[in-house]
Amino acid sequence: MMAESSDFLNSPPKKTVRFGGTVTEVLSKYSQGNKEDLELLKHQLTDPEIKDGQIINWLRELRISVTYLTIDYEQLVNIVLKLPWLSRSREVVEEYLAFLGNLMSAQTVYLRPCLNMIVSHFVPARVVITEGDLQISDSEDEDEDIVPRFNTCHRALQLIAQFVPSTPRFLMPILVERFPYIKKSSRVMECYIHNILRVTVYFPMLRLEVLELIIEKLLKVDVSASRHDIEDAEEAAWTADKENAAEETLFNMDEDEDPPQVVPNTLNETMALPAAERLDLCMSVIFAYFKDICFNNGGFDLNKAKDLYKDLIVVFDKLILPTHACCHVQFTMFYICSFKLGLAEAFLEHLWKKLQNPNNPPIIRQTAASYIGSLLARAKFIPLVTVKACLDLLVNWIHGYIDNQDAGSRAFCDLTFHGPFYAACQAVFYTLIFRHKQLLDGSMRKGLAYLQGLNFERIVMCQLNPLKLCLPSVVNFFAAITRKYQLVFCYTIIERNNRQMIPVVRSSTGGEAPQTFTNPLDSFFPFDPCLLKRCKILIDPLYQQWEESNAEEMKPQKPIKPGATPDDEDDFLKGETPQNGALIGVTPGSYEYYQKSPASSVGSPPCKFLQRPF
Repeated sequence: MMAESSDFLNSPPKKTVRFGGTVTEVLSKYSQGNKEDLELLKHQLTDPEIKDGQIINWLRELRISVTYLTIDYEQLVNIVLKLPWLSRSREVVEEYLAFLGNLMSAQTVYLRPCLNMIVSHFVPARVVITEGDLQISDSEDEDEDIVPRFNTCHRALQLIAQFVPSTPRFLMPILVERFPYIKKSSRVMECYIHNILRVTVYFPMLRLEVLELIIEKLLKVDVSASRHDIEDAEEAAWTADKENAAEETLFNMDEDEDPPQVVPNTLNETMALPAAERLDLCMSVIFAYFKDICFNNGGFDLNKAKDLYKDLIVVFDKLILPTHACCHVQFTMFYICSFKLGLAEAFLEHLWKKLQNPNNPPIIRQTAASYIGSLLARAKFIPLVTVKACLDLLVNWIHGYIDNQDAGSRAFCDLTFHGPFYAACQAVFYTLIFRHKQLLDGSMRKGLAYLQGLNFERIVMCQLNPLKLCLPSVVNFFAAITRKYQLVFCYTIIERNNRQMIPVVRSSTGGEAPQTFTNPLDSFFPFDPCLLKRCKILIDPLYQQWEESNAEEMKPQKPIKPGATPDDEDDFLKGETPQNGALIGVTPGSYEYYQKSPASSVGSPPCKFLQRPF
């Protein structure tokens, strides 16, 4: 833990100028009522010009006197804890660690202050720049010593735990309290998340709570950076780059010089939207942590992966699943499921139990169905045999639901009573859109026989009328595919639905203006394309992109909505769920996804040191 060399231990302290007696003498005088020497000691310790040799001398004397440093000397100990020890020489650092060890062995009353001091160094140091009467405080981003400082902080925590076994229990509340405000710079967030994840490596009992803390904070960032905001920011950045390049070309008087080349913003690693930049960096750290935990020397450790998955599924149920329309944090589950098929199947089984359990709130069941459909459609690592098994479960459940409802008093199209049913139908339709070619590859005859066995005709023609409440974009392509392979003809039902009165609701943005019910299920596809540039590098090889050839091949001959063209219907295939101004049944406990990140928020330059094992 502490690797002090014998030369260091045996070397005498350097002579330095000092005033007053030794620490033992000062404490003895204070106990007798003489406070002057103690005040002089405090003054010398708080001197901004204090030298390394002086710090070492004081620390060695304090180590000898730790048994006397009761709560009566709390102010003195707090001054010592505020010493700038991490930025000093190696000798000061080692002596300070030794002091912490002695202090914890004798005075556990100072455990919380010591832990608080160490955790405060989990973010880059602050520097204050004075410009006239204005003081600007920001992170010291270019500090080359930041990695050794973080290493020393973790050494200190492990050292304290040797003397106080209950350290993890007292540490967790401090980690929560010290978590940076979500609109702090990207660098601060990245460093803090990296360090608290690193804590879980040697305090594994804290991992569930740490993951819950991180996911909770990142969800707040996620819902403040909608897809629309991210895409608009990237487009604006690209336009600005083009305009700047055009100006440089216009004023370039050297005819022999080539005009500047504009690099598309999609190739730039930095996100244009500050909130998206914070989210991208922090999720990259989480992905690196997952990989380091689950892979040892290039080999996959199934037991560690299972333990990590168990913690993540708890966090998923508590935070991610109930959060409506979050865009990117759920890719944590997507990424870990890619490590092993067994993990993906366990996740699908977990979602399936959520969907079919009538004791769960309907909105949770609907969201679980959306996750099933999106994962089956988008995850390359899920083989066709698993897709078919899931389709069989879903379709059998749907037929069973129809059996129970068709003869009842509620056998009519009603979202209030049948929300999970419609979500399950949409999951099946969506999966078929993305997977139908694979289902029909090899043997067309066997593939068609399998699809015919699913009996889509009964589903779409039942009294519950799922085509009326599923997303138009999903219905559009499902109808085209089933028509091409003569599985069922949907257009008669679609036209009948269009002729009926379309329900309207009040706009969620305020005012009395009604809006069309384009997304009655208020559904979204959790694994729509990832827009975060660093995360995409890891996700894209695992991800089934929509092929434009499919869109051309499957264009329906008739539009789904009156006055709509087929091109209007495939927004979701580009990663855009049709936005409905009317929010129906927002998931309980969801964050307000209309929160905006202020335009003044500026992310710090990316930090490369975190791309290293934990």
